[in-house]
Amino acid sequence: MSNNNEVHGKRCGCTGCETERISEQERRLHLSVSANSRREFLQTAGRLGLGLGAGAGLISPTAASAMQHSDAAMKAKAMAQNKAVQAGKASHFTLLHTADIHSQLFAHDEFFIENGVPVYKKRGGLASLKTMINTLRAENPANTLVLDGGDCFQGGGVAALTEGRAIIPMMNNIGYDLMLPGNWEVVYGKEMMMKDMFGYNGVKVCANMFHDGDEMMNGDLIFPPYFVTRVAGIKIGFIGYNDPLTPKRQSPDYSKGIRFTFPEESVAKYVKLLREYEQCQMVFLVTHMGLAQQVGLSAMPQVKGVDYILGADTHERVRTPIAGTYAKVTEPGAFGSFIARLDVVVENGSIKDESYQLLDVDPDRYKPDEEMLHLIKEQRKPFAKQLDKKIGSTKTPLVRYYVIETPMDNFITDAIMWKFKPDVALSNGFRFCPPLLPDANTGLADITEDYLWSMLPVDSEAKIGTASGRQIWDWMERELHNAFASNPAQRFGGWVVRFQGMQMNFTIGSPNGKRVNWIKIGGIPIDYNKDYRFVACEREGDPDTTLCRMEGVAAPSKLGFSLHQIIREYLAKHSPIAPKMEGRCTATDAPNTLLTQLSGIGYEFK
Repeated sequence: MSNNNEVHGKRCGCTGCETERISEQERRLHLSVSANSRREFLQTAGRLGLGLGAGAGLISPTAASAMQHSDAAMKAKAMAQNKAVQAGKASHFTLLHTADIHSQLFAHDEFFIENGVPVYKKRGGLASLKTMINTLRAENPANTLVLDGGDCFQGGGVAALTEGRAIIPMMNNIGYDLMLPGNWEVVYGKEMMMKDMFGYNGVKVCANMFHDGDEMMNGDLIFPPYFVTRVAGIKIGFIGYNDPLTPKRQSPDYSKGIRFTFPEESVAKYVKLLREYEQCQMVFLVTHMGLAQQVGLSAMPQVKGVDYILGADTHERVRTPIAGTYAKVTEPGAFGSFIARLDVVVENGSIKDESYQLLDVDPDRYKPDEEMLHLIKEQRKPFAKQLDKKIGSTKTPLVRYYVIETPMDNFITDAIMWKFKPDVALSNGFRFCPPLLPDANTGLADITEDYLWSMLPVDSEAKIGTASGRQIWDWMERELHNAFASNPAQRFGGWVVRFQGMQMNFTIGSPNGKRVNWIKIGGIPIDYNKDYRFVACEREGDPDTTLCRMEGVAAPSKLGFSLHQIIREYLAKHSPIAPKMEGRCTATDAPNTLLTQLSGIGYEFK
């Protein structure tokens, strides 16, 4: 993609455009979806037989666990004891933010960097997440809101086998107040996405997903664009945005019937509604666009009046808010391993004090909630025998956190190469799936069917095609642009595509179309005029001659095997495996252990 305008239409960048004017139609829309009156939107949802849930009011107090106060609790207590708050001149509220849980139900191995070295710790699990949220919420029970930023009901076995349905009661059991759809919420199709999303008890917001081609609702918003509520005696507003690049990032069929727009086309209008008409003292964007896009958005004048962009998608761990030109940006990690906590003291409409922390969901510190454990067991019961089946083992950690090359995807492309013996085997630059660490005593880690679903939550069919060396070179330039475009709005959010049979060296900082330095296939420099056979997974909805976003592929053919079948066969033959970083893909200006797409702003993944 050389220019976003060519694919998605012209992107507005001015501050005095039509999108900032408040028309009578917009005033009516504002009234229909505000916290004061949502009747019209409820009626629309009613026509679909869907329930919006109650969550428009304040949350009720939740019993605290019998644990000592953490450092976070002490900081929150200090906020509550702020002199202005004590004197009744200011208000104190708390936001708890999760995102990209990807249906990870249990505590799992989590990857950290400490003193430049990978370290693994047990983190997450919905039962510990619930206990931790209850504990934190109880510290400020009447003035705490809990938000999720999307990509929740995709990424694990139970989610895939129930099309997300089994995850909904678990999230409702935690008691989220507000939910945003993420780019993977479309994975089961529009109809199932709506049923799952509207199954949440919390408020749903998204201002840039529209019905497309629907006879009854064509052009209408699928979800309310924003939510306004009172907390700690003040009004705050939340505007939601999903990644507008979703139809390009995922298989096109997933988002069939949905039209996406870019945030800058409407955000100024909604900020004006919330600031001037609702008289909100604070405005938050809840986004699922990736850290690069979100930092880029924070520099656009259209977001003037936004206090924070509470971001998601790229699984980044923002431990100190990134100060953009007009708003601060955060992101809370992934897999239920972390909670981002924001405490704010507001006086006379101005922020007087604030405290932000990214907190670990530590199962040793937060005892798993028994009710949630029972709920997980019940939802998992029909599939437990199937999902717990061991299909292989690994002697080295399976990790997918690295941007350029990962042991996990080397294993997947090794399996594809072994099965079909093409010139090149490809795997997309996915981010989801927590690590898998071998046991210290046995030296092995079991790979189960459930973990296979975490690695590959969509069991697509393998497909073969032929492309010239010139096509492959140009395609790799486009893929590198998707990952490292100088304009953050053009970055897809995924990592570099993975491969076996091919080696590539590139320079991140080079101009678009000139990043690739060299490519070798089979150890020999690529020949522009030679045809090469390569295998990747089918992307439902792509033209037959498009494979792994490479267009104009010759002799495309489905191979009759799904990726899950290939992985099972490979493990049956080669287990235990020991994948590692091999230098298949290297950069001149970044280490092979690169952990973020975003550099030069002081942010560090750790």
